[in-house]
Amino acid sequence: MIPVLDIGGTHVTAALVDPARAVVAARRRDPLLPHGAAEHILGAVLGCAAALPEPPDGVWGVAVPGPFDYAGGIARYEGVGKFDSLYGVDMRAALLAGLPGRPAGVVFLNDAHAFLVGEWHAGAARGHRRCVGITLGTGVGSAFLDGGRVCRAGPGVPPDGRVDLLTLHGRPLEETVSRRAILAAYGDRDADVADIAARARSGEERAGRVLGDALRDLGSVLAPALDSFGASGLVVGGSMAGSWDLVGPALRAGLGPVTAAVTAAALGADAPLLGAAHAAAGSR
Repeated sequence: MIPVLDIGGTHVTAALVDPARAVVAARRRDPLLPHGAAEHILGAVLGCAAALPEPPDGVWGVAVPGPFDYAGGIARYEGVGKFDSLYGVDMRAALLAGLPGRPAGVVFLNDAHAFLVGEWHAGAARGHRRCVGITLGTGVGSAFLDGGRVCRAGPGVPPDGRVDLLTLHGRPLEETVSRRAILAAYGDRDADVADIAARARSGEERAGRVLGDALRDLGSVLAPALDSFGASGLVVGGSMAGSWDLVGPALRAGLGPVTAAVTAAALGADAPLLGAAHAAAGSR
């Protein structure tokens, strides 16, 4: 079993994973306060890890959102609305000092990368040599894989594999496709994206138009990248993928003639845990 952590904006999950069988054998999920002091955030992460039953010695895999120095293990959060207190903190040193057992090391990887690696090994991206993954939630996360390996450059791959760095009509993509952008376009302060999706299903024209426009725009931005990269599959995860009956058709329409198969993620919260376990296993 490989011990892993998935650190999100509002929660942390610790788990023991068997990557060979794609099994999450034990799991603990705790809330996380992204605006708390560094010691409180780290304390919550370590407390979650300590609750695992007899975590084995060895290398931990840790999925964490950017901006982050993944090789150095240093947090680089600044002005992104979360984890500002962790800026400059050596997360590797902090985890090695506080994790239970005798950790042999800590391997960090981007949470969107972990998501797609997990889906590639045992989920919706299985069987695709080249594939792209998108996570839709607060923002837009992305990953490009070739044979299970993360691509950060090359034909069709945006800088560091980040589609959020792409632009639409001269503006950053996340000004069109993100929770904040969709809520702003809808204009109801009391509604969240799930409410807008429910209203779209009930036939409300404005809700359907706002969601449809955002997702078609996303498809139009992704289409050239998918084509140039030679992806045979696009896997969509994140909270918005839960409304796949609305997301799928609009995104597919925006992609136009691109032939890549477009599917919703299959593994849910297990995907980044499995991806983190494979990263840790590959570091041995």
